[in-house]
Amino acid sequence: MIRVLLADDEAMVRAGVRAILDSGGEAEVVAEAGDGREAVELARAHRPDVALLDVRMPRLDGLAAAEEIVRTVPGTAVAVLTTFSERDYVARALAGGASGFLLKSGDPYELLAGVRAVAGGAAFLSPKVARYVIEGLGGTDGGGRLAREAEARARVEALSPREREVLGLVGAGLSNPEIAARLHLVEGTVKAYVSAVLERLGVRNRVQAAIVAYEAGLVDR
Repeated sequence: MIRVLLADDEAMVRAGVRAILDSGGEAEVVAEAGDGREAVELARAHRPDVALLDVRMPRLDGLAAAEEIVRTVPGTAVAVLTTFSERDYVARALAGGASGFLLKSGDPYELLAGVRAVAGGAAFLSPKVARYVIEGLGGTDGGGRLAREAEARARVEALSPREREVLGLVGAGLSNPEIAARLHLVEGTVKAYVSAVLERLGVRNRVQAAIVAYEAGLVDR
């Protein structure tokens, strides 16, 4: 069972997310917080597998809370709940070590899949969030976005066919064991491929690799 800390300043939102997680049968909410400071304190106390954080919260916002949790509770993966109006926060969330980006108004399946993915050490960007993340980082200028996509395709061309295949599955939110099962490889081999892909792309983590995968067209949007 995946142990989840849920932080949002709106009780109704917390109740809805909790109901979705309970319905999946794979996760349980072990603690709830109404602000970022409380989220950090509860993460330290409960050591959950996943901290699911709203961006806008009192006392300490979700991004600052994410940075603090990543720094002080290394066994806890962080996923950020976003809305389409919050694209300016994306770069900071990436830099702070968040592993997942989920849309509040998205499909409940995506919430369950995202929590499962980040708990397993994978990155997860729901398709709509991925598109808006790419647009947010690349600006709204169409030419700038096309340039980023062309650059991503060029970077991906330097990978072997198997490495590109692994990168596409990382972008789709699969964990190492799931990639191993999909490609009929042992998990250690997949881990080596992922490490090689991160190094050759020059990215720090799976989330940044996933963004390259989306920009290069390796993942359906």
